[in-house]
Amino acid sequence: MSPSARGTLDWRPAAEHPDLLAPAVAAAIGAVPEALVAPIDAALADTAAFCAAYDVALEASANCVIVAGRRGDDVRTAAVMVLATHRADVNGVVRRRLDARKASFAPMDDAVRETGMEFGGITPIGVPGWPILVDDAVADAGDVVVGAGIRGAKLLVPAAALLRLPHAERLLLATPA
Repeated sequence: MSPSARGTLDWRPAAEHPDLLAPAVAAAIGAVPEALVAPIDAALADTAAFCAAYDVALEASANCVIVAGRRGDDVRTAAVMVLATHRADVNGVVRRRLDARKASFAPMDDAVRETGMEFGGITPIGVPGWPILVDDAVADAGDVVVGAGIRGAKLLVPAAALLRLPHAERLLLATPA
């Protein structure tokens, strides 16, 4: 059997398993009532290892990266969703969307502190009011696997549900890696 979004994981309704979610994600999961969650080995949370271990297609794995754009002393932050097979145009599309002079991936400590999520598990569900920029390829992917806010779990959500999140918008912001 070829890899799929579901892989070999034991998916359960996310709202019924807050123990598998970061507190910020558990508080916001009602925005995605169809979300499913599955426990994973936290040592396998990184995309390539996760997909290989659980037979999940890379094309169905969506990464959430936190980008900080700067204009003078003003910092503008966004959660950026791209497929594992794509590369975000941080210094082009994302920088312009944030109306910033310079944009880069937020430092890990800042991303963890500001989201209340673990590095390697950050998800757009529950981010603190930032724009959520969803790449076209993610929006068109059907069901996608995203972080659960902790390294020990993953969420399975319809990509269309990501676009229903507060401050979410669809953009062409990535290219195949």
